Amino acid sequence: MSNFLDLVDLVSETVGGAVLAASDEFFAPKENLLKASEARWIADKYTDRGKWMDGWETRRRRSPGHDWVIVRLGLAGALRGVVIDTRHFRGNYPDSCSIDVCTLPGNPSTEELLTDGIPWREVLPQSKLDGHAKNKFEIDDPAGINTRVTHLRLNVHPDGGVARLRVHGEVIPDWDYIDFRGGRIDLASIENGGRVLAQSDMFFGSSHNLIMPGPARDMSEGWDTRRRRGPGNDWAIIKLGARGTIDRLEVDTTHFVGNAPGSCSVESCTVPRDRDGDVGFLTSGYCNWKPFLPEVPLQPNSRQFFEQEIVGAEPVTHVRFNIYPDGGVARLRLYGTTQRSAGIRSALARLNASSDEEFETDMLACCGSSAWGQAMAEARPFADVASLVRTADQAWSKLDKFDWLEAFAAHPRIGESKEGGDRSISWSRNEQSGLANASDAELDRLAEANRSYYEQFGYTFIVYASGKSAAKMLSLLRERLDNDADEELKIAAEEQRKITRVRLGKLLRSKSDH
Repeated sequence: MSNFLDLVDLVSETVGGAVLAASDEFFAPKENLLKASEARWIADKYTDRGKWMDGWETRRRRSPGHDWVIVRLGLAGALRGVVIDTRHFRGNYPDSCSIDVCTLPGNPSTEELLTDGIPWREVLPQSKLDGHAKNKFEIDDPAGINTRVTHLRLNVHPDGGVARLRVHGEVIPDWDYIDFRGGRIDLASIENGGRVLAQSDMFFGSSHNLIMPGPARDMSEGWDTRRRRGPGNDWAIIKLGARGTIDRLEVDTTHFVGNAPGSCSVESCTVPRDRDGDVGFLTSGYCNWKPFLPEVPLQPNSRQFFEQEIVGAEPVTHVRFNIYPDGGVARLRLYGTTQRSAGIRSALARLNASSDEEFETDMLACCGSSAWGQAMAEARPFADVASLVRTADQAWSKLDKFDWLEAFAAHPRIGESKEGGDRSISWSRNEQSGLANASDAELDRLAEANRSYYEQFGYTFIVYASGKSAAKMLSLLRERLDNDADEELKIAAEEQRKITRVRLGKLLRSKSDH
């Protein structure tokens, strides 16, 4: 068994995981699955439906099929292993289980998740379960080893009860969104891909708590070491979510009153990608740790911020957090900007300084309306990415129907591919990547629906296609055929606004690579 249990639980309620739907929850509610606490047993507790159980339990199935539950991950990421905990379920646990996953943009509704168009992919084949046990399964998924998963479906065969579901993996942030948005983030946060790789001790509280989201509710949600009786000090090594420059630190000792460290310091280093998880290297004398925050005193039960004390100002990948001599810390925050985000800012500067001809070409690749492109040109220079996006939205909202139609005409029909290296064509192919596995029959149905749409409204069907399957796009297309002309025009214009935003991000990222 691998050490996947050392990785964060991506679905825990403490990181925002949520159970969205279940085939049945007659005896015990689905929400219990993601509780952070261990399952309890209360011998004499019953409800009007039967024995009270601290888990999810379905009724006895008397028809073909199996039960299931759909979960939205609190932290999207790559799955490495799962624990199906059947604690206290002895004669009523499922015979076996399987797991499917998918990656979806935005916040799809429960109704959408239950449609046939969701691209579920099996990552755990049907596997036997033991009762009253923590059933551990490593996820062996070479095809999707670094795929960012957003939703999971646990299938139990044929029915029964599960106390807890744990899904361990590596967080994969939406870096396109983070970098495009810009600004300062907590580079160490588990939400942004940070990870505690090693620590000297964590007798009372896990070092992983240091980088968890939100404040600690009590001492159990912090990092707490045993009392040191010999020389030295305790420490934790943290891999940042992305290489970046830290300009502000927060050390939070909330709840630690009689056991806070007396002081702390921070060191930093930059490690090649092929060694960024090599604990042996990071804890050896070969890793070039540099002073970053000199030793400073800490106060108990207090949030403390450090800016002027920082002595390092270069991009780094890892930090070593030292506490003297031991004690407890609730949270460590390392605020700064990613190196990629700095590249986006440089790209914006190049966009501002480009010639009128080059700028017009860039804008038309994002949106085919010449009037919109002119409005963007007149608004230059843009102070930041937020200003660029805000101006794009405002300029689009002020256009008339004919300007919108000009932009629509620049798009190929959904399911059609155009040859050529033009950026807008290339981006369209990428945005319609959900059609890659569509059958010929599905593509034929899309083509027919596209023709019907064009005949009815006089322009190409416009939809923000990223992450949508052929079935989903066909469903949306057919639904929108029922709209009246004015309503549909407004919907199409809103879809174009979304597409333009995404393409502005692609434009800046392409320029940041130069």
